[in-house]
Amino acid sequence: MTIRQHPELNERARHILKVLVESYIQDGQPVGSRNLARSSGLDLSAATIRNVMADLEDMGYIRAPHTSAGRIPTSQGYRLFVDALVNIKPLEQHAMHILQGQLKAERDPAALIQSASSLLSCITQLTGVVSLPRRNPSSIRQIEFLSLSSRQVLAILVMNRNEVQNRIIQLDADVSSSELQQAANFLNERLIGKDLQQARAALLEEMREHREDMNRMMLSAIELGEKTVADLGDQKQDEDCVIAGETNLMGYDDLSDITKLRELFAAFTRKRDILGLLDKCLQADGVKIFIGRESGQAVFDECSLVTAPYEVDGEQLGVLGVIGPKRIPYERVIPVVDITAKLLSLALKSRH
Repeated sequence: MTIRQHPELNERARHILKVLVESYIQDGQPVGSRNLARSSGLDLSAATIRNVMADLEDMGYIRAPHTSAGRIPTSQGYRLFVDALVNIKPLEQHAMHILQGQLKAERDPAALIQSASSLLSCITQLTGVVSLPRRNPSSIRQIEFLSLSSRQVLAILVMNRNEVQNRIIQLDADVSSSELQQAANFLNERLIGKDLQQARAALLEEMREHREDMNRMMLSAIELGEKTVADLGDQKQDEDCVIAGETNLMGYDDLSDITKLRELFAAFTRKRDILGLLDKCLQADGVKIFIGRESGQAVFDECSLVTAPYEVDGEQLGVLGVIGPKRIPYERVIPVVDITAKLLSLALKSRH
């Protein structure tokens, strides 16, 4: 977890902020100076506490919600708390046994991913998210064309993992079977061994460099090639992460605004925003936390995301984590996410 420096606060102010954040995380109620004076463990009057709270508010660490006499943490306050003040608690043995037992029981990697998401949600009572493993892109082994009619062609794309993908292509002019064979030979000579993205780039480069010298057959072959590889075989982003426990968030007053909830559920449905957020965490070293607007996506402005990457043999495959309100119990959630990532990595390695 990245530690940032916050040198402007003295130890007394840090301690009072820590107690305030912990109290608000536990109760969800604004914290007043009298409560802080009682729970801080410091021999300070309520008036002194109020002065410290005023300084914390001026610095942007706490704020007053509406007309309440109490204060709640801001995103900046949570950030300082997470970076320097939180006391991480060991994962409870019960939760550890659940994680170990369930992740050992699953034999299929896809089921492991689904279980990890569900377990994160169940143990934290937040929304669990896991991005699917990033595979190296398949490369092209062979391209074939089969004439269906004078202007309709079946393109057959054979990939190196024995994947076969088909697409029906509509043509603007008649093409004979011999011309289709010539086009296939032309494309196989140039595209075998390339993944789909490289194939597209190679076709564009071929067109850019040699267009003036190309005959009709070559132009037709490139047109066929472009229609064959365009958007074919790409995984849909919407299918690249697994989400569990979305309805858990309905129990938090912080997210009770129906408009915000609707936007969050829309984001969970389309998954694109969440996947983009998880992708930011790839190559991160251990646990990474986004608080509020740090995510860069307005739909998560009132949320926190705690993530950790999972890997096999040193190669990071994906990211897992939980999404919840900003007042999630970080001291308990951080180790859950961290250990789940490590256990998922071990489980996947044993099945690799």
